[in-house]
Amino acid sequence: MKPPESELLIVTGMSGAGRTTAAHALEDMGWYVVEGLPPELITTMMDLIARNPGSVEKLAVVLDVRSRRLYSNMRDSLAQVTAAGIGYRLLFLDASDELLVRRFEQGRRPHPLQGEGRIVDGIHAEREVLKDVKDSAHLVLDTTDLNVHGLASAVNELFSDDGPVTLRLNVMSFGFKYGVPADANYLADVRFIPNPHWVPELRPYTGQDQNVRDYVLTNEGAGEFVDLYVQALQPVLEGYRRENKHYATLAVGCTGGKHRSVAIGEELARRLDQLPSVTVNVVHRDLGRE
Repeated sequence: MKPPESELLIVTGMSGAGRTTAAHALEDMGWYVVEGLPPELITTMMDLIARNPGSVEKLAVVLDVRSRRLYSNMRDSLAQVTAAGIGYRLLFLDASDELLVRRFEQGRRPHPLQGEGRIVDGIHAEREVLKDVKDSAHLVLDTTDLNVHGLASAVNELFSDDGPVTLRLNVMSFGFKYGVPADANYLADVRFIPNPHWVPELRPYTGQDQNVRDYVLTNEGAGEFVDLYVQALQPVLEGYRRENKHYATLAVGCTGGKHRSVAIGEELARRLDQLPSVTVNVVHRDLGRE
């Protein structure tokens, strides 16, 4: 018996209509996504979850038409799911034949059902195999006029219970003498601020200590830099959400990664965490290396 807090979503549809994009969007919203699972194993998967209540709250099973046989008995498999008392929603992704042909041609790959024929022959065969599945779908989403970002947004609107897409922002302090982080989307150089290293009473402390923080943030230009940098980042973060980019890293660097970058990074994180639909994680990469 399915635990009441778990939810099952079955995602299927035409090859090339965006199942992978939909799967990635669901993962970004916290769904546990399983791709390529034979329909016969759905009840087995849910039974495993039922034995560990709370382990998976939202399960999305993505099915494709790798063989006619798997889809020929999908209706029987879904009937078994219903008989087992498992509620589910079925999302069917579709697109026009012309668009599907173009996508396969651009990817230079054959359709899984075309055999020795043309791409369009595979598409027609797939439509016939999936006809009953599409007719029984709870939701049919036509992706013909959607790019990957538009499809991800549509999936988010359909299946997110948490409102706007949340952007996970990683704020990382570092020291230039140890190298620039390779995964930084944005990089701020705060070496323009006087270095507490040269103040004997501050040298043993770090940017996480209040005395160093006060020294750094009250220096001329530091507060203005934080204000303007947060202001400049806001349209960037909004753009990330519109384009369904859910992760970004902001690197803040000083010479050794101990004083200035830590203090400024902490302050930027505090300010950015107040923005709507943004969650912030702080990492001090080089703190303690000296």
